[in-house]
Amino acid sequence: MDDMNPLEQALHAARALVLADLAARDVADAGVVSMVEDAVTHRRWWVEQWPEGVEYVAGLVAQDVQDALLERHGRWPLCPVCDAGDPHALDVDPELGPDPHWVCAKAGVIVAPVGGLTP
Repeated sequence: MDDMNPLEQALHAARALVLADLAARDVADAGVVSMVEDAVTHRRWWVEQWPEGVEYVAGLVAQDVQDALLERHGRWPLCPVCDAGDPHALDVDPELGPDPHWVCAKAGVIVAPVGGLTP
């Protein structure tokens, strides 16, 4: 595994981080794991076209899975910070940047790094 190129390392890391978040929120069934694989495949192509974007892959895969889940299952991950009002999803911040975090846009707080959600 040590001889993997930086693209494959970034894709494997992104997959692991997003799967950890899905498992922490108990939504990592086979169909959802397939969504992660689809997102990773799509981002592999994307980074091959724009190699400088390799450090953005984790946040982009998280957003891709979040979008796919919205269409099939509803909002994910739900915000654990806000008690009042309608349930809402966390956002990935930065949208296109390194070191992505899950944030609550309403409260303006960082909840966890991508890959660091808790049950």
